Amino acid sequence: MSPDLGFPVSAGAALAWTLVSESPLLLLPGMAGHRARVESALLAAVQAEDELMAQMGGHLITAGGKRARPLFAVAAAAALAPDATGVEAAVTDEVILGGVAVELVQVGSLCHDDVIDEAATRRGVESVNARWGNLKAILAGDFLLAKASEIAAGLGNEVAALLAATIGRLCAGEVHELRHAYDATRTQASYLAAIEGKTAALFATACRVGGIVGELPRDRIDLLTEFGLRYGMAFQIVDDVLDVVATDEQLGKPAGHDIAEGIYNLPVIHALAELDGDLGPLLGGPIGGADLDLARELVRASSGVDRSIDLARTFVAQAIDALEPLGGSPSAIALAGAATHLLLDVEAVSTA
Repeated sequence: MSPDLGFPVSAGAALAWTLVSESPLLLLPGMAGHRARVESALLAAVQAEDELMAQMGGHLITAGGKRARPLFAVAAAAALAPDATGVEAAVTDEVILGGVAVELVQVGSLCHDDVIDEAATRRGVESVNARWGNLKAILAGDFLLAKASEIAAGLGNEVAALLAATIGRLCAGEVHELRHAYDATRTQASYLAAIEGKTAALFATACRVGGIVGELPRDRIDLLTEFGLRYGMAFQIVDDVLDVVATDEQLGKPAGHDIAEGIYNLPVIHALAELDGDLGPLLGGPIGGADLDLARELVRASSGVDRSIDLARTFVAQAIDALEPLGGSPSAIALAGAATHLLLDVEAVSTA
């Protein structure tokens, strides 16, 4: 069954969507080639005269990743292209570099996050901090942010200023979240403010950079930015639901990590309001073992998961609505499909 994207989709495009197990973003004409260009540019960007710096900077790059943010920049740049030929012409080398700058910010922030979380693994490999220590991991993250800034500067003052502002929003979102660590009274408003800064802002910037470098009309750039922001909100909510309902094997990392670290995300916030007498005594401090398992069971038994998924659906619908003025271009279809696709895994896991 094809997704309801909110605007007409050709039968061929709808059929193709059903045959793709990965994000429908990969259905954009030529995207496999554009993704390969992104990978090459990422590897080139992390080269350094110091061999150790190059190894640390490239560690998480070579570990792989979906590259959602640079591919959003690619799709945004081609948002008005009516066909495959137009898409190919729209995705210039500058567009690829814009996407790479955003991805470098993402990977640099992961280096810093893993220090904060004392994480041992990332993307199926040792985290940078686990392999080289916290001090070197911080420097590796700084190196990647510097490389992102250098690339952005070459794309013009507007892109450079936007990326700098986005890095500031990422930091503010993380600080907001850390301020509420182990806070069993955390509110939904606090949660949404944190994820808008730490996650959604970078998706919005990826789309905006693509639109700017692709020289789209300002009103279209604004629509794409809104899409990215709403997509990013849904993305983080889905990620937080999976932390509660999925297994270690499904996630590829320890499940329940956020609860253990005192980061009480939306499903937990709703569960606390509903089951405070049972769940509240378990939270408010470090937790592990049987207590962590019990806390996750209580959250799953509450309405918190369903309510969180409902809000993610709302953000997905808003993201798709933002694309409607773009019509049924290949990029609009691919971006809308990517937003709808967000919900598939979490709905499958949560109803299993």
